[in-house]
Amino acid sequence: MIVTRADDDTVLTTEDVLLSLCNSVTKVLSAASQSQVRFSGMVQKISKTCLKPDIGCFVLFDGGFSGLVVINFSAAAAMELYENYMLSMGLSKEDLAISHTSDEVSNVMGELMNQIVGSFTHKVGRELQTHITQNQPKMLALNKQVMLSVDTNLDNPESRRVTFFTARNNIFYLELAMDKTEFIRLHDEGRDQEDLSPDELIARTKLAQAPQPAATVASANEHDDLLDSLGI
Repeated sequence: MIVTRADDDTVLTTEDVLLSLCNSVTKVLSAASQSQVRFSGMVQKISKTCLKPDIGCFVLFDGGFSGLVVINFSAAAAMELYENYMLSMGLSKEDLAISHTSDEVSNVMGELMNQIVGSFTHKVGRELQTHITQNQPKMLALNKQVMLSVDTNLDNPESRRVTFFTARNNIFYLELAMDKTEFIRLHDEGRDQEDLSPDELIARTKLAQAPQPAATVASANEHDDLLDSLGI
């Protein structure tokens, strides 16, 4: 389910950016695991972000604004999402990894994180009309907490944490750190653009630029020959 704020909001803040990110998390993980993933209606203000056991993942982003995204999965949450995703891909239960410390689990969760951030950056471009880039997600199996700081210049950083729940009520946490900022809407132009994926946009562009089909040209030539034969 996609959560939205009031339609009359004209100033977008850190919480709006966070909400867009949370919606990307639920959309990607729900589709991948073929199960419901939801997040708490409360957001927690925190002083700093950190990687925690059992599986932690982080992504740095930069561009229109800079920051850091961290997701900390419990072993149970990671294994539930991993197993559901792989089973939906046609693998049998016997072929799956049995421990959250397996490289296969880290690779799969890293790929899902990559899809989440990709969805988020697309939304940022469409909703906030700015552009951000991100590095390759780093997924680590941990047995102790690791503190992280954003490797960029932040004048007034803000950090937030949101609790997520899987279909089996296993818990994981999303943390976002970014510079305190506000996006003030100047006009509505571009807000109602169709939400197309990059692949769809490329396909439509190629279709629009495609040359006239040869069959159509041939048909036109045959029509001219017929008129010539009739002396018209």
